Amino acid sequence: MMRALYSGVSGLRTHQTKMDVIGNNIANVNTVAFKSSSTTFSDLMYQTVSNSSGATLTKGGVNAKQIGLGVTSGSTSVNITSPGSTQTTGDGWDLRITGDSFFIVNNGAQNLFTKAGAFTIDGSGNLVTKATGYNVMGWQVDPTTGTIRKDTVSSLRVMQPANLTSAPEATTLATCSGVLDKYNTQLNTEDGYIMSLTFYDALGYGYTAKFRVTTDDQDTLTYKVNLTDILDADNKSILGNTAATTVFPEATLKYKPDEPNAGIFENINGGDSVTLNMTKLGGNFRDIDVDFSTSKCADNAGICTLSTDKGATDGIRGTGRKLGDLIGLQVAENGEIYGSYDNNDVKLLGQIAVAVFSNPAGLEKLGENCYQVTLNSGEFDGIGQDVTADGGKMSSGVLEMSNVDLSVEFTEMITTQRGFQANSRIITTSDTLLEELVNLKR
Repeated sequence: MMRALYSGVSGLRTHQTKMDVIGNNIANVNTVAFKSSSTTFSDLMYQTVSNSSGATLTKGGVNAKQIGLGVTSGSTSVNITSPGSTQTTGDGWDLRITGDSFFIVNNGAQNLFTKAGAFTIDGSGNLVTKATGYNVMGWQVDPTTGTIRKDTVSSLRVMQPANLTSAPEATTLATCSGVLDKYNTQLNTEDGYIMSLTFYDALGYGYTAKFRVTTDDQDTLTYKVNLTDILDADNKSILGNTAATTVFPEATLKYKPDEPNAGIFENINGGDSVTLNMTKLGGNFRDIDVDFSTSKCADNAGICTLSTDKGATDGIRGTGRKLGDLIGLQVAENGEIYGSYDNNDVKLLGQIAVAVFSNPAGLEKLGENCYQVTLNSGEFDGIGQDVTADGGKMSSGVLEMSNVDLSVEFTEMITTQRGFQANSRIITTSDTLLEELVNLKR
């Protein structure tokens, strides 16, 4: 009879524990990236009243007589691999991981792990968690190569002074493209057809080169290109006493028809480009290779669209740029962080690393959406990996929400309540039996 009392008490305790787990799940139904837990029961030790015996020639075997002594909580497991729903926030620093990996954050003493990607930039320019201010960990950019250096993770200071501006670059390439109309009347005048090229020196200061295109005989499709002036940002000439022909000798261009009513440039001086010798002016200039190979000559209703622009047709560097200010940040699917600048430059600033564990359910919950490693979760090597290594990705502007299923939790709540109620009946019934036993003396 006393055994029944203690079995009932153990039943009350275990069902209360399960109710505590259910209550925590429901309380965190709207917690970012919360992972629900579940409880399993296991029976306690048994009191053996009589042992089992084997069969003999004259008598069969007898099973042991055992009386159970109650129940206990067998385990509390975290449903860590089941993803929660996606909530759109529109904040570029809200990130969701697709896959089984974890963000790595540091609380100042140790690396912790989280699925909650609600991040922001603090006053020091560090990428941190919104709720706790923990540093988000990742890899830095190698200053010599401009690529990610995947070594021990460190805090990502994306807004450090070196990232606030983009270095200027001198223009070294330019392209002349479009159509030169062979019947355009401007080509026969002294002023000719004017083209402008805006370019930069090594300090990022902008200048404009003016070119004049003329012809003595349009029927031969042969044209002369001359530099007329180079102006600074204040529209003042920088040629000084240097003759324009010193910087850009007169180029003779001939268009060789290769298809009906059109032709490709053919430089009679050899090659398909002409050099603007800016280094002859000294200072921070670089020579600029002006490529004419994509320009056309055709009958275009008297309209010329021939123009010069920075850059080459194959898109390689050399267009030049001014000193740029940081105007935007974005995170790629592989966790790489890029800065956008007002000089059209895009620079790699770092990469968010992730951690993967052989047994993620073995991680220990610490609260504040964070976990730490245990002996049963597997170790963190201090380096991490690219989120795309196991097929995952990072999505910007969205968050992973709780994976709590309220329908399941309410069902479990009902069965837990009934289990608790039934165990309380064991205690009251046992108490009634004891009362009857005491009353035998009366």
